[in-house]
Amino acid sequence: MVSSDPRVILEPAQAVPVLLDVDVVVVGGGTTGPLAAICAARQGASVALVERFGSLGGTLTLGLNTKPSGALAGGLPVELWNLARAQGGAGRDYVARLGKSGGTLTIASPADPDVMKLLLVKLCREAGVRLVFEAFVSRPILEGCRIGGVIIEGKGGRQAIRAKVAIDCSADGDIAAKAGAPFIVGTGGENPAMQPVSVYFTMRHVDLERLGTWVWEHPDNVADRGARPERKEDYAYGLWLAGFNKPIQDFQRRTGIKLYRERITLKSTNGELYVNATRVLNVSGLSTLEISDAIVECYRQIEAYARFLKEDVPGCEKATLGVIAPVLGVRETRHILGDYVLTGDDVMTGARFEDSIAADNSALDIHDVSGADTDFRSLPPYEIPYRCLVPQGVEQLLVAGRCISVDHIAHGRARNMPACMAEGQAAGIAAAVAIRTETTVRAVDVRRVQRVLADMKMPIHADQIVPA
Repeated sequence: MVSSDPRVILEPAQAVPVLLDVDVVVVGGGTTGPLAAICAARQGASVALVERFGSLGGTLTLGLNTKPSGALAGGLPVELWNLARAQGGAGRDYVARLGKSGGTLTIASPADPDVMKLLLVKLCREAGVRLVFEAFVSRPILEGCRIGGVIIEGKGGRQAIRAKVAIDCSADGDIAAKAGAPFIVGTGGENPAMQPVSVYFTMRHVDLERLGTWVWEHPDNVADRGARPERKEDYAYGLWLAGFNKPIQDFQRRTGIKLYRERITLKSTNGELYVNATRVLNVSGLSTLEISDAIVECYRQIEAYARFLKEDVPGCEKATLGVIAPVLGVRETRHILGDYVLTGDDVMTGARFEDSIAADNSALDIHDVSGADTDFRSLPPYEIPYRCLVPQGVEQLLVAGRCISVDHIAHGRARNMPACMAEGQAAGIAAAVAIRTETTVRAVDVRRVQRVLADMKMPIHADQIVPA
């Protein structure tokens, strides 16, 4: 319907048919959502998981970021990785030596993205989760300030999913924001900045053993690296290399090609080289046009980095471009404000919380908003309180993943996969416990949630993390 304002189109009111009626609806099937859905279903709740693409895993699978930046502490994440290993879809965990910042960091092995897609669907089906693929969640259904489900858009048109509890695992906190929950963006303030965005790609036909040998013979070129594989077969999942600053600087001087990131990360996954190198600054992951322009720029950078690898990195001479991730890697957008805001000081000092639902040992991983070198550090374990998953001002809604209630610095740890998966796991359990005990998710007895997590061998407090 045409409006008198040429910048606005008016939509007529319409009756929206109800597609599903469930206990819990999980929004987003990325790294976090499947764990929330599986855990809620295993606790007896009826669950629908809505995902805008045709596969699960998000950044882990579609995004080709196949490696958590830290150890998997326990629970469903460890179960999932052990299943992948049993199928040859993951290797052994390794201890990385961080030459730039010092210290060591235990890192879970990369996992084959397609094996993970299959496993996540399998576990969802076995738990009884109703998967709703290729559907976009456009808004929440609100009854006052209480969530009553969500509206989705798909091939079937505009439809509703009613639910007693919603879990927002959209990464950007889309449903929480549309429900009226307060939030900050990035660094906060009047002119917030967000960590830069990237697109992963792979290189095929890389001589991984030759690459590894060169790295260990020239340690000044690569600041951070995992342990050198002991056997030839270990190279399939055993390389993790971060740095290359000097070779990239030399390449730029020789070719005149500008590369916007001089510290890049290479890792081997199922025998291929996965490359984290592109970078675009000053992009809002909440802007359609800025996302589009960033993807175009990443494609330009991929060509340049592929040339750098072939010309300047031993082992890559015969490499060819493999797969380009079909999604933009967005590191930071909204931080939904919850009943507690986890701070940088909390994650640096390992603050203890009685309502902790996960102890995490991920790296601090902050890509500087102005383009300076990445701050990647190993720190002692820290705790994530349940209150960070409970948005202010909205009832029967939980958030999990990188949109939880944290500040910009704390986000540098809590955005990593081990933390996101742990948050999803806890949110799913909490939703099911709240329904079973006929209370709200805000008032749920966190001790009940913690007992379920303990039964899953998930560390709750930092002192329960077993050193590598």
